[in-house]
Amino acid sequence: MQLLQEILVVDFSQFLSGPSASLRLADMGAEVIKIERPDGGDICRQLYVSDVKIEGESTIFHAINRNKKSLAADLKNPRDLEKIKELIRQADVVMHNFRPGVMERIGLDYATVRQLNPSVVYAEVNGYGEEGPWKDLPGQDLLLQAVSGLAWLSNDQQRPPTPMGVAVVDIMAGTHLTQGILTALYRRGVSGEGGLVQVSMFESILDFQFEVLTCHYNDGHELPVRSAVNSGHAYIAAPYGIYRTADGYLALAMGNILVLGELLGCTPLAAFTDSRDWFSKRDTIKQLLADHLQTGTTAAWLTILEKADIWCAPVINYDELVKQEGYKLLEMEITVQTSNGLAIRTTRCPIRVDGMRLTATQGAPMLGEHTDEIEHQYGLTPKLQSAVK
Repeated sequence: MQLLQEILVVDFSQFLSGPSASLRLADMGAEVIKIERPDGGDICRQLYVSDVKIEGESTIFHAINRNKKSLAADLKNPRDLEKIKELIRQADVVMHNFRPGVMERIGLDYATVRQLNPSVVYAEVNGYGEEGPWKDLPGQDLLLQAVSGLAWLSNDQQRPPTPMGVAVVDIMAGTHLTQGILTALYRRGVSGEGGLVQVSMFESILDFQFEVLTCHYNDGHELPVRSAVNSGHAYIAAPYGIYRTADGYLALAMGNILVLGELLGCTPLAAFTDSRDWFSKRDTIKQLLADHLQTGTTAAWLTILEKADIWCAPVINYDELVKQEGYKLLEMEITVQTSNGLAIRTTRCPIRVDGMRLTATQGAPMLGEHTDEIEHQYGLTPKLQSAVK
């Protein structure tokens, strides 16, 4: 389903935040052309997040750059820069995730690009915005989790701050950038007017925490207090959290403590008849639950709780996840293939339209793989030496 068919995206972004946005546009049918340095390309090609490599490049590069094309160009070379400007004249979207000032020095900032293409949607994502004392700091995911309060918010009260196990800031910023681009494209379709879409990773991760921050803003700026026992959310009462069982772990969401105690046979919980105590005395309640739940297996507790419609779930790893029927029915896994014939298993776009999944089988491009093709298709001159031999 080519929802964005004939939309041309010229993408200068690297690593995760920007490329995750252009990935979603590619999933929707846009033609995404990655502009990469001839000497190494996107830093994500070699910036490993694991020791797993595919064709000598990182797995994350292949996961986040499927269904895109690669054009190798040295933006410091006047000939190459002029060729890229010609491509921009024909683009619907131009996007990057460089620090403030980089595109100005290259000569491809919004003001310049708008002169080349008045109807273009120009989208940029950076770490901390365009101004202020932090604007030149590196927009790196872990660092943003640290300064935004997200890492501080996670884990038990006496435990150290804990980051999430995924690059949540990068992906959230990419999601917001995609939303902004699609909104600007809609406006252009109505009025013909282009525009500038700006997202900072810092603002994205603050918005991600809107629930907790709104409580903080309206509670006399009192800091949220994490549970000392099995903390799952600073503002939610017991039993909210993850508990060890005899053979694994069990997640419990919101619930009635008296009902829970009766179902589980945890008689001490019967003393907490005032529901206000479920928050004010949550650590005491959680400790009673934690001790009791270790006497039975996860499956045994689930059998009891699920029948009573108690919100609960087992805590499972990836090996266990992929064996679950609920997972299999989603068909989240797709196989994409590079031009070299290498098959790579990854996740598909999670969006469905009219009941149809948005899928594509083209893998990530080799560096400069489509340089000649793009030059010919869009009439770019002078011709570059292709980076692929």
